[in-house]
Formats: sequence, C-alpha cells, structure tokens
Amino acid sequence: MPLKKCPTGILGLDEITGGGLPKGRTTIVCGGPGCGKTMLGVEFLVRGAMKFNEPGVLMAFEETPRDIATNVASLGFDI
Repeated sequence: MPLKKCPTGILGLDEITGGGLPKGRTTIVCGGPGCGKTMLGVEFLVRGAMKFNEPGVLMAFEETPRDIATNVASLGFDI
C-alpha cells in the first residue's frame, strides 16, 4: 500500500519527495544552524494555508517572531 502524501506546495519539493511529506506523520528536518530548517517550515505553513486552506503551527526555539518574519520576507511573504 503506498504511503499517503501531503503536498507542500513548495516548488520542486513535491517532485523530489514523490508527492509531498508523509500525511498524518511527523517529519523531522535536521541540519546545522543557518541551513534553512525554519525557512522550510514557514514556507510549508504559508503555502499550506494559502493553497490548501490548512492550519499549522511553527515552533522555534532560537529565533524571535520578528526575526522569522524578516527572514521570510525574502521569500515574498508578509507574515
């Protein structure tokens, strides 16, 4: 039985993941500081809300909401 996927709406990511992230499961993104984990999370949430009307929550432990909003503005999102 194929694993159900949740499309991310992120250009290229759905293609390389075979349709998105596993639906109904936790996905852990790991990497060093500055590699883009938070940016990926925010883009996933914004695109999910805009394209698929999905709710979401971002938990960040190092960055302030203002820092996140400033960084995500580079993607064209005004959060």
